[in-house]
Amino acid sequence: MSRPEVPLSTGRLLRSRTALWTAFVVAHAWVAFAGTVLQGRSFFNDVELYRQWMRLGFEQGAWPVLSGEWVYPAGAIVPMAVAALVTTTSTWGYQVAWVLLVAALNGLAIVALLRARTADGSPPPVEPARGAWWWLAFIAGLGPVAVGRLDAIVAPVVIVALLVAARRPWVASALLTAGAWIKVAPGAILLPLVLAVRRPWRDVVLPAALVCVVVAGAVAAGGGLPHLTSFLTQQGSRGLQIESVGATPWVLFGLFSPVVDRYLNVELITWEVSAPGTAGAADALGALLPLGLAGAVALLWWAHHRGHPERRWATSEEFVVRGALLVATMLIVFNKVGSPQFIGWLAPPVAVALALGLPRWRRTAWWVLGLAVLTQVVYPLRYSDVLRGEVPGTLALVLRNVLLVVLLAGTAHGIWREARQPPDDPGPLPDATDATNASR
Repeated sequence: MSRPEVPLSTGRLLRSRTALWTAFVVAHAWVAFAGTVLQGRSFFNDVELYRQWMRLGFEQGAWPVLSGEWVYPAGAIVPMAVAALVTTTSTWGYQVAWVLLVAALNGLAIVALLRARTADGSPPPVEPARGAWWWLAFIAGLGPVAVGRLDAIVAPVVIVALLVAARRPWVASALLTAGAWIKVAPGAILLPLVLAVRRPWRDVVLPAALVCVVVAGAVAAGGGLPHLTSFLTQQGSRGLQIESVGATPWVLFGLFSPVVDRYLNVELITWEVSAPGTAGAADALGALLPLGLAGAVALLWWAHHRGHPERRWATSEEFVVRGALLVATMLIVFNKVGSPQFIGWLAPPVAVALALGLPRWRRTAWWVLGLAVLTQVVYPLRYSDVLRGEVPGTLALVLRNVLLVVLLAGTAHGIWREARQPPDDPGPLPDATDATNASR
């Protein structure tokens, strides 16, 4: 008689590549199916815009940036055009091509996570597959927007960049800059990277500048140089987006008062709130966002250079990954735009930290995963509640936004506390969400 099969233990399942890749296929198939079939394709509207832009480009030569101002950086044309090689006339066909492109990039990120190495090139102290498994759980938790937006293209790029940052910072710099020319957010991660390396001009600034020169040259060759930076000004007409953290007081107040108006910004196809004080709040956030990033840089600089020099940080990747989470959360909390896909900016630092076995990231991982699930509850599952001012979806949005603020405060406190750790105290880095002892 053959021996009975023994169920996979948690550890064996974690190491099973077959189970991992099966989960990879299932996760991507499910979110694509949910976004295009169960929810009537309406939640892939951004992808439909990409198809229309590419159709104009391929059929009429009217390319974004090259022919006029555009809301996205010039590099965003590349992934849109790659998907358009399949079709520019079929909505369904383009959506399938887009999802396959995102899945291919995520697959490369999974391979990179499985091959994660520490700063000295040695294997991490834990099974790196835990980062890959968490990444798949995050995609499923966030739902259709995890694959149906331009941000899905840059997330795997950021994962690879963070994985190589300690050993090949120039590669990380080039990847992050290329990502920033697709969607701006990855460029902020250059801030902790430039502070962490010994030769910042050679290893970070120069590669980033070279990528910028290549992009600017390509746009200039196409006749679009006057529109190269138009994406920086196209956002100026935005009001306070309904999902943004800054809109939370008015969204909550709108449950009890008709004074809060929820309206569609037709030009940008976003839902915004209008009430006494919202215009001022939007303007204030426009000023606070760069100030917040400046504050994050100041904290990181102090933590790296003015903490206890005998101790410093345990590893350079520890500093960069914590810094990446700090600036990503800052970009969300102090942003008058609050699109659901922004939550995807939080995922790469967590996935990389888990794959590298960096200390005290487990609670942060659960926290960010919870944010992803709440975001899917808000959009698309209960978005009609938010737009109509009904309680379930609105409270889910308020809770999500409060947790984002807590994550930002906890991350900043963890970095501050680590820098102040006395040299003879080898205690681990505080978890990003452990702000309970902030007053000690």
